[in-house]
Amino acid sequence: MIVIDNILMSDEIVQAEFVCNLSKCKGGCCEDGDAGAPLSDKELDEVKEAYEKVKSTMTAEGVNEVEKNGLYRYDREFGWVTPTVNDKICAYGFKDEKGIIKCVFEEAYNRGDIKWKKPISCHLYPIKKTKSKYTGHEMLNYEPRKEMCSPACKLGKELQVPVYVFLKDALLRAYGASFYKALTQIAKEYYTVKQSKK
Repeated sequence: MIVIDNILMSDEIVQAEFVCNLSKCKGGCCEDGDAGAPLSDKELDEVKEAYEKVKSTMTAEGVNEVEKNGLYRYDREFGWVTPTVNDKICAYGFKDEKGIIKCVFEEAYNRGDIKWKKPISCHLYPIKKTKSKYTGHEMLNYEPRKEMCSPACKLGKELQVPVYVFLKDALLRAYGASFYKALTQIAKEYYTVKQSKK
């Protein structure tokens, strides 16, 4: 267990290796799950602000879902989440010409149309963020999907890219530079010990 600023993290975030392989998984995490993408309270306003700017790039099914049931919905287990179409693909997702699911928010962000990239829960994946029922501490766990993410785990090992390195931008966005610097130092110590045991 790694602890930084009262945030508890699984050791796999430093020890495991992972690089998304979209050509293999096709962005399956955007349609495979028990609910839509979790949203923080602040992100509800981001969705509201961005919706009209991304609406024209959404699928007809996605727009219909949003117009019918709202920009987001409340789930008993996950809290506020993005809506889904037929309990599958996120309403804000679409498939490109290669069949890879893309996010309308991220595409708009990349074009410079909006300043919000996408839900932090999506950006951090395969790290999942929860709160301890007992202490209230924020917990970060490495939870790739066994089959769908196996190509990413394989590619990560081939390229020797640890999870925390692959998710550098997301971790910086979520927790800041001092947090990431501390995590990097912990990782260096781990790899130094690992090398000395060889």
